[in-house]
Amino acid sequence: MARVAYSGRALCARTPTAAPPRGTSTEVLRAFLRLGLTSFGGPIAHLGYFREEFVVRRRWIDDASFADLVALGQFLPGPASSQVGFAVGLGRAGWRGSLAAWAGFTLPSAILLFLFAGGVRLLSAPWAVGLLHGLKLVAVAIVAQAVWGMARALCPDRQRAAIAVLAAWIVAAGFSSAHQLMVIALGAAAGLLFCRNGGTPVAGTVSIRVSRAAGALCLALFGVLLVALQAGARAWPRSPLALLDAFYRSGALVFGGGHVVLPLLRSAVVAPGWVGDDAFLAGYGAAQAVPGPLFTFAAYLGAVASPARPLLGSALALVGIFLPGMLLLAGSLPFWDAFRTKAWAQAAMRGINAAVVGLLGAALYDPVWTTAVHGHLDFAIVLGCFVLLVSWRLAPLAVVVLGAAAGAVGAVGG
Repeated sequence: MARVAYSGRALCARTPTAAPPRGTSTEVLRAFLRLGLTSFGGPIAHLGYFREEFVVRRRWIDDASFADLVALGQFLPGPASSQVGFAVGLGRAGWRGSLAAWAGFTLPSAILLFLFAGGVRLLSAPWAVGLLHGLKLVAVAIVAQAVWGMARALCPDRQRAAIAVLAAWIVAAGFSSAHQLMVIALGAAAGLLFCRNGGTPVAGTVSIRVSRAAGALCLALFGVLLVALQAGARAWPRSPLALLDAFYRSGALVFGGGHVVLPLLRSAVVAPGWVGDDAFLAGYGAAQAVPGPLFTFAAYLGAVASPARPLLGSALALVGIFLPGMLLLAGSLPFWDAFRTKAWAQAAMRGINAAVVGLLGAALYDPVWTTAVHGHLDFAIVLGCFVLLVSWRLAPLAVVVLGAAAGAVGAVGG
């Protein structure tokens, strides 16, 4: 899902407000567990739930500080809503609170997708095969909706539209993790050259504090793991360490969060042969039907990729994909206020965001469309799901149920 600027009060200089009393990690866990069980609708909706719960109802954080955290989550790689939740837990109950926030918000959907991974291997009846195919068709519609929304929000002018098209061309030439990094780098360079006048300067401070020493340690750990895990994966290419590396690199490189992780994860698990394209897209469709962050799709992929030890594979994938974003968030908090006001940093991010649109647009065609849509009926189901999402604004959960049912009926009828 596209990262869209938070619509609350603009970031501005402000007088300090009294900090709320410190809480406990148990309190944080209870609050985020309730959200993890009920927060449907993707990262933008999640931020709305967070604001209602922690700004309006519980008053753990003020409105402007919340907006600052959203801006930081948008700037960094990783899942924006989970990063904001991590920071809210950190501010409320320290490091234990941050882990409690992540666990409460993440584990409900991760457990559901882990169970779905076990059930997929048992589904062989015609209606069940059709149901899984219906989930793949829903995935086509949902990714198309994401591309549509991101293009409107992140490519509003000719310069950024051109960057998106160029990124799509590069990816279409042959996707790999190296291409992803190259496209992001080219997007940043193009933003520096052509996108310096695309936004409003920001100011203000982030009220959740992390010491510079702790921040530097988190950033160093992020870099060490990125290099060390890749070296370990090359030495033991079919080991659990290689699986952890695949998901860690995906979480470290994905700008835009949400649906943008799709091409990276496919490159990480489908290309090496750990997960087939059909199973990949069926799980991606199922991930739309559960609450919580979309990154928990990794729990499903890790289980499918490790049939002999599915629980270990699921846990490694889940930790691997979330850890880099959390390390970057904690590491950036002490330095964010000075960095984000730089005009060149804002221009680079505008170029990166436009490149992300191109990445996801290329993935919409291959593998999402080419793998799922095979005939007139498939096209009709995709078109119907897209209209329900975009024009009728139906909840994704309802569209998932309808698309899966249409696939099952089509398989039985055919």
